[in-house]
Amino acid sequence: MNAVVATVPALANDLLVGSEWGPEQVRGLFQLAADIKARPEHYRSALVGRFLAMIFEKPSLRTRVTFEVGIASMGGGAVFLDHTQARLGERESVHDVAKNLERWVQGIVARVFEHTVLEELAENSSIPVINALSDRCHPCQALADFFTLEERFGGLRGLKFAYIGDGNNVCHSLLTVGARLGVHVRVATPAGYEPDPAVVSEARRNARENRGKIEILRSPEEAVTGAQAVYTDVWASMGQENEAAEREAIFARYHVNRRLFGQADANAVFMHCLPAHRASEVAAEVIDSPQSIVFDQSENRLHVQKAILLTLLS
Repeated sequence: MNAVVATVPALANDLLVGSEWGPEQVRGLFQLAADIKARPEHYRSALVGRFLAMIFEKPSLRTRVTFEVGIASMGGGAVFLDHTQARLGERESVHDVAKNLERWVQGIVARVFEHTVLEELAENSSIPVINALSDRCHPCQALADFFTLEERFGGLRGLKFAYIGDGNNVCHSLLTVGARLGVHVRVATPAGYEPDPAVVSEARRNARENRGKIEILRSPEEAVTGAQAVYTDVWASMGQENEAAEREAIFARYHVNRRLFGQADANAVFMHCLPAHRASEVAAEVIDSPQSIVFDQSENRLHVQKAILLTLLS
């Protein structure tokens, strides 16, 4: 069956940070993802003859599987390039890698340590480059997260969303996307672990334009009070393993347990991008509770990334 592809407003050629796309474009992407989820059979041949190069400097479960399954389910294919032992640019320049890949495939998905590597790939390639996680941001995760919340609550403008923990790459993307959708985002972090001020500044500007709100707080209790969604992530991201013990002490107050989660709205949901450490950033009684939607988030990575691939590669 030929694909019936929903119309999405024109997007930038790459997805590097998420700020490339405005509110109308993100909502169009969500509509497409919802249609893909409801009618996957209509998209079985949407990307026949289209191929992805998947470059990963870091381990991956959700991102790798959902991109590979996503493109295969639409008739395309993926080639995995394992760079966990040798980073991009060590054996061959990033410039030359990009120039080679654009001759063979129609898109690049890259998970890298340094965001500048993604920028270099995009600058030297005529095909779309998609950020599968960098030290700066994780846009595919945030897009799937807010799509999941839209499914649950029916709308996002004015939604009270609390992020508790490290102001890391995931936090940056939640701020970037949430601001464009009019969400009231509260971030609670220890001193010295706040999100990048430049990311916060841009998010606040976008939030004002879209009737949202951005707050950077110290108190996890203040952030969670009345929230409809409570989100956390690991305290030490990939590449920060040597800081894990120090961060355990610094972030102890930011542990999302039943007491803290109980200050959220009665119908609040718990979110985590996974993998999770139940003895650290979240208690098992919260992440394994009926209010946890972490596996809904994981499932929706597939549908949202299929929409991203359709939009950029078709």
